[in-house]
Amino acid sequence: MANATIRAVEAAHFGRLAADWWDPKGSSAMLHRLNPVRLGFIRAAIDAHWPGDSRGVRPLAGKRALDVGCGAGLLCEPLARLGASVTGVDAAAENVAVASDHARGGGLAIDYRCGDLAELRLGQFDLVTSMEVIEHVADKAAFVAALKAALAPDGLMVLSTPNRTARSRLLLVEGAERIGMVPRGTHHWDDFITPEELQQLLSEAELIMGSPRGIAWSPVKGLHLSDDLALNYIVTATSA
Repeated sequence: MANATIRAVEAAHFGRLAADWWDPKGSSAMLHRLNPVRLGFIRAAIDAHWPGDSRGVRPLAGKRALDVGCGAGLLCEPLARLGASVTGVDAAAENVAVASDHARGGGLAIDYRCGDLAELRLGQFDLVTSMEVIEHVADKAAFVAALKAALAPDGLMVLSTPNRTARSRLLLVEGAERIGMVPRGTHHWDDFITPEELQQLLSEAELIMGSPRGIAWSPVKGLHLSDDLALNYIVTATSA
């Protein structure tokens, strides 16, 4: 699939992992551990952006949500349970097939699409998310522009990505992949993006980036939100 953002080799890599995606002890085990941390941040961001009952179980009722680079639906399904009408987009057809089957099995009506976001013309969404994706795209500026185009004027965007630091190279690439915590070939350190670089990309797309929160790990807390941005971070963005 040749276009501005999708790298065929990256789509093929993640497509090969599709059948194993929902196994919490399989090749995507790290994503299963990350998901609750991401969801905690996203829920807090939703409550801050659309003030309401922070104890409500369906804060996205009546809203459209888009997850870009959705994989097999690990984030799409919780967003649907929060009340959103959810669309998931992924570059790998294998992921879309597994995601669709899993959602049907859980009684969730999620619209999954395969392709490049800019070419799919899906309209605008109240919530746009993209977790650990921007480091895999061919043209980061074009990708951010496509995300902005999909965001409703008063909408909320949430992005997460690894930071490009010496520690992320040691632990995420050389460490996690070497011992099998993450599949070989998942990370390319040179493509990681710093918070400052992401802020510049968002600014060029007329988006305002919120204060980033780190996703860190410790033996006591495991994966958790932190002020330490060295490994991974998650941010909000809104229209300027």
